[in-house]
Amino acid sequence: MKFSPPKTSNSRSLYQLPPTELEAIAPAKINLALLVGGRRSNGLHRLASLVVFSEFGDRVRIGEADRLSLEVSGTHKAGVPTDGSNLAMKAASLMADGRGVRILLEKRIPAAAGLGGGSSDAATVLRLLSRLWNEPLPSHRLLMDLGADIPACIVGSPVFVEGAGELVAPAGCVPGLSMLLVNPGVQVATGAVFDAFAGTGTPNLELPPDHGSEMGFHSWLAAQRNDLEEAAIGLEPAITEVLREIRQLQGCRLARMSGSGATCFGVFADPILARAAARKVRTRNPGWWALATSCRPSPSRASAVSGDGEA
Repeated sequence: MKFSPPKTSNSRSLYQLPPTELEAIAPAKINLALLVGGRRSNGLHRLASLVVFSEFGDRVRIGEADRLSLEVSGTHKAGVPTDGSNLAMKAASLMADGRGVRILLEKRIPAAAGLGGGSSDAATVLRLLSRLWNEPLPSHRLLMDLGADIPACIVGSPVFVEGAGELVAPAGCVPGLSMLLVNPGVQVATGAVFDAFAGTGTPNLELPPDHGSEMGFHSWLAAQRNDLEEAAIGLEPAITEVLREIRQLQGCRLARMSGSGATCFGVFADPILARAAARKVRTRNPGWWALATSCRPSPSRASAVSGDGEA
């Protein structure tokens, strides 16, 4: 497998508004498989992961302005900073070079949920500014300085990730998946989960065949794992309850935690069953966040289905 710095591409969710404004969805990031090893000399853990992106996400809108600013709205806006500590603001600062930009961010992804919301917001801001100003993205080193998830989020379609997140390669094997996302209404700090993880060595993710059958992909996925589950459950036992709840729902093929948690996902046989499962979870657990969605397939898979070459 050849790993390389990510390259940006046109996204179906990216579209032109007035000449000085652009808007896009910042998709939720889901780790279908996540193997974790020991720390490297820079303190970051060695990773091997298959990352996909949901059709669901935050909404980001940017426009030229007199100064750099961020306004946050949405169901999960509580606690989201609007100053320079926000990752989207840090991303914009990399490209603004003194120019003004107004960022409107509708937070729909729960915070500290293992769904990469902040990283996806930042990557989306960078893609939008690159298009708005017709300028290249910041260097790969600067992307990693923003955060280990940024290179994968810049791509925005299924990727294999290695190293500490800097090694990214397209994953051509991922079909569209009907999914259920569930969070028990708690936040789990990524740093705390990694600190509680005691693994060592270098993880090795056995890759599925690029052109295998959809059933073959599901069989491969069922044999994978998330190495951070045990550490996250130790910090937040409710994750066990979430996984148990998802697994007993009709049509569930697989349940696993995403990233460092506490959000867990279920893969379902079809979108109808996923939506029914989301309704049942919300009814049984009023304090939980539950959403039915789908993940973006690999571009080659999407082309094969649509027949028009669009990803």
